[in-house]
Amino acid sequence: MGLSNRDPDRSTPEAPHRRYNPLTDEWVLVSSGRTKRPWLGHTESPDSEEAKPYDPQCYLCPSNLRASGATNPAYESTTAFTNDFPALSPTVKPSRHLDGLLASETLAGTCRVVCYSPRHDLRLSHMEEKDIVRVVEMWQAETAELGKTYRWVQVFENNGAAMGASNPHPHGQIWAGTALPTLPAREDKTQKSYFQKRGTLLLLDYLVQEHSSNRVVIANEHWIALVPYWATWPFETMLVPRTPTRRITEVNGTRLVSLAAVVKELLTLYDNLFEHPFPYSMGWHGAPHDDTPSSHWQLHAHFYPPLLRSATVRKFMVGYELLAEAQRDLDPEEAAARLREASAQHYTSRIKR
Repeated sequence: MGLSNRDPDRSTPEAPHRRYNPLTDEWVLVSSGRTKRPWLGHTESPDSEEAKPYDPQCYLCPSNLRASGATNPAYESTTAFTNDFPALSPTVKPSRHLDGLLASETLAGTCRVVCYSPRHDLRLSHMEEKDIVRVVEMWQAETAELGKTYRWVQVFENNGAAMGASNPHPHGQIWAGTALPTLPAREDKTQKSYFQKRGTLLLLDYLVQEHSSNRVVIANEHWIALVPYWATWPFETMLVPRTPTRRITEVNGTRLVSLAAVVKELLTLYDNLFEHPFPYSMGWHGAPHDDTPSSHWQLHAHFYPPLLRSATVRKFMVGYELLAEAQRDLDPEEAAARLREASAQHYTSRIKR
């Protein structure tokens, strides 16, 4: 098979092809145009926008009783607490078991919940930039504190029922554990290998190559949000700082304010796309908190929205995707263009100020 240096930036779909993801050492099959096929499958029930600023039945609203019996403080800004039903426990003792091909090890850790706002009806896209700054500062404070004890600190958010969010109150989570999980470990390996061979950062070199491409969605002085060349999910984006940054704790000053602006704009574009609150999972990847060298790491955030062609039709990872490799139905260039154009649709939410 011959390889070409030609970048498939194009106005018409080309033949099905594979794209390489250097960050995870994986390939994705791109089959442009399949979104035009008739759809007779499952449709989602879109999340309702008719939320109230306060819900007396919500476990996360200020002063309310949580499922554990604890009472929330009357918080007036971003707050955090330990998950009442955590997936990890700090009291687990380290041990390993090996029996032929059967291996296991215990994992100590903790799980935190971050309530973005006391308002029950505010998504990040609806919040003021100054309030998003407070959310980022909470991510930073929790990461710094948990990083003293745990090797990996995963900041993430599942937004919307389509992504399994169990509560519509605006919130995210932080899980921290003593082991380096599979995907961060893979990114650690690929970035380290690239740095050792070239002496530069993989993702910063990627930004240099992409800075003027039609996959860029938002770009400001400090950050770039783009649909990766190798994106798997239909409207997947990646957010990367323009300068060397190992962890989210290193983002400060104008870069912090700039980050809040980009997050708000990107999530607003998602909402504008189908004129409806857009579900997504997002999370930050940065250098592990251990004694190993981390100069090869570049901080970045992944945004994985599941919707494919409307607020009710999502992308399913099944069949070929589960058994062979990831596959996408529209090319990243079209996805980026549609996100950029979404800003002109003037979608107005029903949030009451």
